[in-house]
Amino acid sequence: MRRDLTFTAADGTALAAWYYPAAGATADGARPCVIMSHGFSALRRMGLDDYARVFAEAGLGCLVYDHRSWGDSGGEPRLETDPWRQLDDMRDAVTFARTLPDVDPERIAVWGTSYSGGHALMMGALDGRLRAVVAQVPMVDGGGFFRASLAAGGERFLARLAEDRDARYRGEAPQTVRSAADGSTTAAWAEAVDVEHVWPNRMTLRSLEVVASYVPADFTPHIAPTPLLMIVAEQDEILPPAGQLAAFEAAGGPKELLRLPCQHYDPYTKLLPESSAAARDFLVRHLA
Repeated sequence: MRRDLTFTAADGTALAAWYYPAAGATADGARPCVIMSHGFSALRRMGLDDYARVFAEAGLGCLVYDHRSWGDSGGEPRLETDPWRQLDDMRDAVTFARTLPDVDPERIAVWGTSYSGGHALMMGALDGRLRAVVAQVPMVDGGGFFRASLAAGGERFLARLAEDRDARYRGEAPQTVRSAADGSTTAAWAEAVDVEHVWPNRMTLRSLEVVASYVPADFTPHIAPTPLLMIVAEQDEILPPAGQLAAFEAAGGPKELLRLPCQHYDPYTKLLPESSAAARDFLVRHLA
């Protein structure tokens, strides 16, 4: 049965989590654990429980948490996504999971999707404690994402970033923007998983600025020998699949690739059975 937990990041921020014990876990038999988190402005309530149940039923414990400044986790300013802070928090999540009495500290994996899929790639390259990495529709080139935002907003976008930086320095509240326009794929997906009442559909403007320095693709050659599974949506309209495939090709082995004939959010919904089963089977093979 799922348990509510809170763990503390290195800077004292409280991060809210669910823990799913592995099916068949016993007090004297520690089991593997998968660290799980969501994408750019998403919450753990947005479909991660569907994956965690699949993994837990296969004998994998799961620690599923909200990123700082989002959902039930602490952290200021609210609604801000800073990949470097989130990466530090993911490493703290691994450390916390290793303290749980029914978790084998030598059998830890990370599963990330979209933005946190990029974090999973980074973790595979930087954290030698991991035994497997799953990156689903991952962010691999934050610079490209930033340039797309710049192209959409033009000079006014750059001016707003400068205004926001000055205002925050004066102690003013950060500017926010919508995470998804009405009628977008993101908004439709959020409605499909029934979180409209808890998802704010806002993020700080700085979240779009700091992403420019985050390029997980540069780190994929360093993931080996940690096993990697990458799940790519071939019609991804948010994060170009060509970049994800290039990042996969740059990674050493062992590695596996699942190409799904779908758009960015479909692995959470209509292709959930395929995406969750592939990750489950991969994780069981490498953590059993």
